[in-house]
Amino acid sequence: MVKREKLSVEPYKGVRDFYPEDQFLLRYIFEHMERVCELFGYEEYGASVLEHAELYRGKTSEEIVSEQTYTFTDRGEREVTLRPEMTPTFARMIAAKAREVPLPARWYSIANVFRYERPQRGRLREHWQLNADIVGVAGVEADAEIIAMAHGIMRSLGADERNFEIRVSDRRILDAVYDSVGIESGLRSSITRLLDRRAKMDDFKEQLSAAVSNNDKAEALMEHLERTTSTAYLEELRAQLEHMGVRNMVVDTKITRGFDYYTGMIFEVYDTDENNKRSLFGGGRYDNLLALFGGGSIPAVGFGMGDVTTRDFLEAHNLLPVYAPATELMLCIVEKNALPHAMKLAQELRREDVTVAVNFSDKRVGDQIRQADKMKIPFVIAVGAQERESGRYTIKNLSSGNEITLPADRIAEHLFSSLG
Repeated sequence: MVKREKLSVEPYKGVRDFYPEDQFLLRYIFEHMERVCELFGYEEYGASVLEHAELYRGKTSEEIVSEQTYTFTDRGEREVTLRPEMTPTFARMIAAKAREVPLPARWYSIANVFRYERPQRGRLREHWQLNADIVGVAGVEADAEIIAMAHGIMRSLGADERNFEIRVSDRRILDAVYDSVGIESGLRSSITRLLDRRAKMDDFKEQLSAAVSNNDKAEALMEHLERTTSTAYLEELRAQLEHMGVRNMVVDTKITRGFDYYTGMIFEVYDTDENNKRSLFGGGRYDNLLALFGGGSIPAVGFGMGDVTTRDFLEAHNLLPVYAPATELMLCIVEKNALPHAMKLAQELRREDVTVAVNFSDKRVGDQIRQADKMKIPFVIAVGAQERESGRYTIKNLSSGNEITLPADRIAEHLFSSLG
């Protein structure tokens, strides 16, 4: 007999399995994202993870397309990419129905995205990301709304304004500096990406000089950026945000964002905790992206917020929620012939919206109760001959130890009042 190799139980490198407690936290983050987006009047949309590879060439960044995408040729000889971000998909969908979609359009989606990069803290090869965008508004009010929504999600998750700051700049500042210093248009994308990564680089000055091919120009570029502390537009944006109750915006002209499609306001949300001091997420204005699909330019602004950095933030600030299973009640079986009765009772309770699990383990009742406690299920009922004959059931609260005996038609009411 040929001995088979055991299959690995490890997931693919850089991705995650979500066990129930992990999925609970992921769902918690999603629910806060969804709720705040909908409070701002945003509608949910979705799309396939598969896109034509051409969608990302010249629209995202060359680094992402050539080094970080999962791209393959399908059986029809088409080049296909697992989406590395959602904005190009969103732009394609809006462009496809530009005459039918009422503007301004406010859309959001929580999408699975994939990038082939070195896994590290805050970065994996696959993660979930909220994307929220407003299309059809060119003014500062849309920029302010997008930032206020990002701020609202952070506050909804329990963050105080002191826990994070919103660093804002404008790609038009960078374009003006490039013009002033005389940086050729063909070099600007690669220099912008260098500027975006500068905080993580030990040899930034050397690489910038090499990219510009002129040390004096590189120094002049940095001097111009350092001298630019704000603009009239950014001060107007600050005033709008303060009017909306957002008071932790700071102007930071070092913010550049690596994607090629940004045309105006850009921002990043930073954690202020010393142990997690990093950019959490960001976004900006991209008024020309939709024109690449053959129509005219349509103003657009949005942001993306990933689940990995969000979880790190919640952990750093002791904001992680306490796990609560979906199951509210476990029915423990005293003797095997009580099982059909327990299953019937469970069905009756489910019709009253009680989430019920029936224990099929054949273990002793004490062991079944310990199992329920380990699973953090708050209530148990032991079902045996006595309960079947009397129609009355003793509900035990596992956290307090309190017990109450009630008829079947009072169980749901008691659980709902106890669970709040």
